[in-house]
Amino acid sequence: MDSAMKTDKQPPLPPLQLQHHELPQRPIWQIIMVAAIAAGVQFGWALQLSLLTPYVQLIGVPHTWSSFIWLCGPISGMIVQPLVGYYSDRCTSRFGRRRPFIAGGAFLVAIAVFLIGYAADIGVSTGDKIGGRTKPRAISIFVVGFWILDVANNTLQGPCRALLADLAGSNSSKIRTGNAMYSFFMGVGNVLGYAAGSYTHLYRIVPFTKTAACEYYCANLKTCFFISIALLVIITVLALSTVSEDPFVPEPVDDSKSSGKQLVFFGEIFSALKELSRPMWILLLVTCLNWIAWFPFLLYDTDWMGKEVYGGKVGEQLYNRGVRAGALGLMLNSVVSGLASLGIEHLARWLGGVKRLWGGINFLLAVCLAMTVLVTKIAESSRQFTTAADGSVTVQSPDGGVVGGALTIFAVLGAPLAVTFSIPCALASIFSNNSGAGQGLSLGVLNLAIVIPQMVVSVLSGPWDALFGGGNLPAFVVGAIAAAASGIFALTMLPSPPPDVVLSKVSGGGMH
Repeated sequence: MDSAMKTDKQPPLPPLQLQHHELPQRPIWQIIMVAAIAAGVQFGWALQLSLLTPYVQLIGVPHTWSSFIWLCGPISGMIVQPLVGYYSDRCTSRFGRRRPFIAGGAFLVAIAVFLIGYAADIGVSTGDKIGGRTKPRAISIFVVGFWILDVANNTLQGPCRALLADLAGSNSSKIRTGNAMYSFFMGVGNVLGYAAGSYTHLYRIVPFTKTAACEYYCANLKTCFFISIALLVIITVLALSTVSEDPFVPEPVDDSKSSGKQLVFFGEIFSALKELSRPMWILLLVTCLNWIAWFPFLLYDTDWMGKEVYGGKVGEQLYNRGVRAGALGLMLNSVVSGLASLGIEHLARWLGGVKRLWGGINFLLAVCLAMTVLVTKIAESSRQFTTAADGSVTVQSPDGGVVGGALTIFAVLGAPLAVTFSIPCALASIFSNNSGAGQGLSLGVLNLAIVIPQMVVSVLSGPWDALFGGGNLPAFVVGAIAAAASGIFALTMLPSPPPDVVLSKVSGGGMH
């Protein structure tokens, strides 16, 4: 750094280096106010994960093709979030660098949620038939709303995390506290979202949500989204009105370098990829396999409960009961994940480092995904039927043992999920210390190892499942194999950073 400062012309600074001016520290209550926005954001994400896959099938999107809709998440995560982070570093608005993006993201979320909730109603009013097998207009409205929602969430989350670091100034203790509070409110949002998704009669709070085009399941989803909008808007308005932000004054830029400034962002991404060290490439490999394991379950967990565990069909009451049970399982998963995240530092120390912790926890993930096959087979073998007087056969709900086994899988998976959200980011920060890309770009590169597997799973899981009868188990089995491979590579190839450095970064959420 000293030699670079002595030269007449310096290379362009990476985005996060622009933030390294000494910023005044803010009171801890302001950090908590901004971190609380995570509860509103995560409430919406929880609803997506628990209710939207069954909903898209209800409006006529086949299970085989519903996975393509989830492509929006990785695409927006790969493009929107890095771009928003890059330009929020350089925003010169009088309202500050981060707050305009946070406000704009919250506004887009409200629009998107309205479109999703009223997709069926808008579809019928524009020509879809009530009770029709497919509703093309409703599907179009839903897809537009869903893509806007993912873009809005990615627009919102990056600046929120950046603002937390800004408010903490150079105080590492406050940075750790801010990230801990952000994780805590993520857990709160998850629990609230999954609890809302598992409650059957929530739509009665807002009776007008139930219409001829939108029966009680659809009305329940619509009501959940109304609550999500209210929660996010209230928290965001309170945070942005009580927490001020100083306008950003950029440093003078050499005019001779301005001609290529539109390509600076992409140039830095490519430079970061070229300068990756071997430990970072191994980390990307382990992370990629880890998320190939996670995404089939995260996308189709409630659908698995409705179809394989409960034995229902899309739109039937039994299937809906299974989906609600799956939402309850996701709530248990969030509770366990939140509690487990508090003990990662101590568990890593007990096991001898995060390398062993991550490798071991991936084997636990593989076992849990494999256990979905066992639970499904037990559910099928113990399935009971009742025959009505007219000869019609009705499938009965599974017994308590089968449901308990499925919910146990949900709960236990909370521990691997907590580790997955913590350790990769911490290791990326450590392995990139000697590169010139900067922490922000290194974490952005790590994000590619997350969104690319999601794109692969979204494209291939539906057709892959269709080859084996249209169920969810084939994708879960592939996930189990990927989790085992991720664990093997983590234990055998991943370098072991100094335990004291790793543990401090894990406890701080990888931000410093």
